[in-house]
Amino acid sequence: MGSEMILAESAGGSGAFNLLLLLAVPLVFYFLLIRPQSKRRKEQMHMQNAMEPGARVLTTSGMRATIVEVDDDGVVLEIADGVEVRFVKQAVMQVLKDEEPEDLDDELDEEDGDRDEDGEGVDLDKNESEVDLSKDEAADEAAETEDEDGEPESKPKGKAKVKADKTA
Repeated sequence: MGSEMILAESAGGSGAFNLLLLLAVPLVFYFLLIRPQSKRRKEQMHMQNAMEPGARVLTTSGMRATIVEVDDDGVVLEIADGVEVRFVKQAVMQVLKDEEPEDLDDELDEEDGDRDEDGEGVDLDKNESEVDLSKDEAADEAAETEDEDGEPESKPKGKAKVKADKTA
C-alpha cells in the first residue's frame, strides 16, 4: 500500500500542468485570432461610417467608384459618367487615398508602349518598309507558281483519302 501512495503523489504534479494548459489555450486563441479580427472589424465599421460624398472607393468586387450619396444602410456609387449604382455599406472594402485620375495611367502606358529597350521610338508605319513573314521554303514555292488569274496556286496539304475495294 505504500507504493501506491508514492504513485499518487507523482501524478498530482501533472494535474497542475493540465490546468495551466487548459487556461493557456483560450488565451492564445484570444490574442492570435479573436482580438485582431475584432480590431479589423472595428476599423472597417469606422471607415464605413466615415464615408462622405466625393470620395473614391474600392468595392469588395474590385470596382472603383466615386461616392455620390450616403444613406443609413447604403451608398450610391458612380461607377462611370452618369452611371449610378446602389450598394450596401458593407460592399465598400476601402476608401482610396490617392486622388490620381485613372486616365493619366493610361496615357503613360501608351507612351511607354511606343518605346523599345533603348528608349528610342519604334516605327509602326507599314508604308515605309515591307516585312517578310514567310517561315519556310514551301511558302516561297507556292508564291512563285501562279494560275491564270495571277493568284498563287494552292496545293493540298495532308494525306489524300483512298477508298478500299470491299470485294476482295
